[in-house]
Amino acid sequence: MAAAKHAVAALLIVALAVAMSTSASAQPLQKRRARQPPIMSKPGDPKKLPPNGKYTTVTTNRFHKRQYEITCTTDNGAACYIKCPARCPNKCLAYCAYCLTFCLCDFMPGTSCGDPRFTGGDGNTFYFHGRKDESFCLVSDAGVHVNARFMGNHNAATGRNFTWVQALGVTFGDGHRLYVGARRAAEWDEDEDHVQVVLDGEPVDVEAAKNARWVSQAVPGLSVTRTDAVNAIAVELDGVFSISANAVPITDDESRAHSYGKTEKDSLVHLDVTYKFHGLTKDVDGVLGQTYRPDYVSKLDVTAKMPVLGDADKYLSSGIFATDCAVSRFRHRSANAGAAFTAFAS
Repeated sequence: MAAAKHAVAALLIVALAVAMSTSASAQPLQKRRARQPPIMSKPGDPKKLPPNGKYTTVTTNRFHKRQYEITCTTDNGAACYIKCPARCPNKCLAYCAYCLTFCLCDFMPGTSCGDPRFTGGDGNTFYFHGRKDESFCLVSDAGVHVNARFMGNHNAATGRNFTWVQALGVTFGDGHRLYVGARRAAEWDEDEDHVQVVLDGEPVDVEAAKNARWVSQAVPGLSVTRTDAVNAIAVELDGVFSISANAVPITDDESRAHSYGKTEKDSLVHLDVTYKFHGLTKDVDGVLGQTYRPDYVSKLDVTAKMPVLGDADKYLSSGIFATDCAVSRFRHRSANAGAAFTAFAS
């Protein structure tokens, strides 16, 4: 009797195994997608931005060693290792789908970045080097005037001079004066705020938190917003302008690649800036302002590797808030504006 029971049990096990095998073989084979090896990002072409792309902001630091994997994959399923472009090694945007990187200054006309590279309102890129410790009018129109204060460094080994935008002086309305500058630092600390904002002689204090916002009680429509916890702000005057500024240093890699001659005494902190203006007149002028004119035609060879705008003296201002450059179009002038806030340059 026991033997019969064991025989029946064995038959049931065999039948069950056959049934499971038949069921499994009836299912279509699922081909497992092979894991793709990780790939290294490539700098994207600023003139061929992906339409409606989804971007990830990448900020490098001393722990990442400027090359690391972010939590995104390409369309092929491969992990994307990001290295920000040489033009913006500290902060960039990653387009994960194709493992491409772009600089923030690639995304809109009206920018000044690096040493200094401008993108005009007409979409063309050019260089304007200005001069160390002097101010030049970038945009001058009836109701707004923007000067840039240039900082510089001399490489004794090569005999070359290099410049960057250290601060902006914005004069608007009935003579309001807005200062946005980068604080000097011997050693760069990404956790320390290097951006300084001053309105009509009074420091503007904004909480050190992303999206923290300050609204002026004295100037209607004027606000300052932190686009990151430190070193990145956006200043907006409703209906007039929106200016976003990022304080960035020159890295050791950049200095070696371009022979900037950076030393341990100065990390060469400067501003990368994007500008948006509203209601400019057809007479607007300045290094950048002229490119917004409806009839503007660039005289530069925009196909050259480094088209350079000359005639620096044409745009020279006597101070960071002076509206006395040769091409000035600002209607509200102040004789004492040029002398103000020189202390904030350091």
